[in-house]
Amino acid sequence: MSQRYRTIQIYLPNGDPTGIRIAELTTSIIRVIEIPRNLVSQFSKTDEANQVGFYFLFGGDNHNEVYIGQSGNLGSRLTQHSKNDDRDWERALAVVSLTNNLTQTHVLYLESISIERAKSCDRYTVINGNGGQRPHTPIPLRDDCDEIHEIASLLMATLGYPVFEPLVDDSKAEEREIFYCTRSGADAKAVYTNEGLVVLKGSRGLLNPTGKSRPDLIKARDRLIERGVIEVQGETTVFTKDWLFSTPSGASNAVAVMPSNGWREWKTFKGVTLDEIYRAEINQKADH
Repeated sequence: MSQRYRTIQIYLPNGDPTGIRIAELTTSIIRVIEIPRNLVSQFSKTDEANQVGFYFLFGGDNHNEVYIGQSGNLGSRLTQHSKNDDRDWERALAVVSLTNNLTQTHVLYLESISIERAKSCDRYTVINGNGGQRPHTPIPLRDDCDEIHEIASLLMATLGYPVFEPLVDDSKAEEREIFYCTRSGADAKAVYTNEGLVVLKGSRGLLNPTGKSRPDLIKARDRLIERGVIEVQGETTVFTKDWLFSTPSGASNAVAVMPSNGWREWKTFKGVTLDEIYRAEINQKADH
């Protein structure tokens, strides 16, 4: 996504930040509406509910599972999901046009590329049974859809659902600093981002910690094994994908399965800690 200034407004029709939220880019006709499952009936009474659009259902732990769909009548479709769907979803995002000009061809194509790109980014578990139906799409319409998808992605990320945002920007691979955690024989690599610390695919951790661990740390690591983020290989564990931790300590705890201070555990190739690079710089600026 191109990096330029954006102005986004978020409207709360009920005045409740945990209720329905409507996000718009001030220069675009695309609107994203976040709908709690218990407010689907309220949404179904709005004008947007009668539109053609595509949508996302979020569930699972920390809303990390997503179902992606499209419909000629969003209100009716989301009502069906709410009443009859056994999936454990709690929030829906509906993408519509302010001019109501999306067609079934638009949303079929948008559904298909959304499933494809969400799987490629691998932030969320996509629970669709198939990849959607991508119709024949003339080049002008396809270009329109790509622009719609880019704007929808931005609005979704602003609302807290970065489904299509890569964890690590590969276009800046030569610029980024790699941090290493080698505690007690671990061999893990990570990148520090705006969101936290991303442990990179192929990083190796400990299956059985050599020091004093804690049950909560073992349980947290085992949850990642159950989800397929980490797999067991002999006496070590291996990350099967890039994985974001909100804190450096959460990342080092998952690798070493022992209490740790991630700010000091993660170091550059030259041995400079994450703390020395980022927090020390903040402290120096504060002193001045």
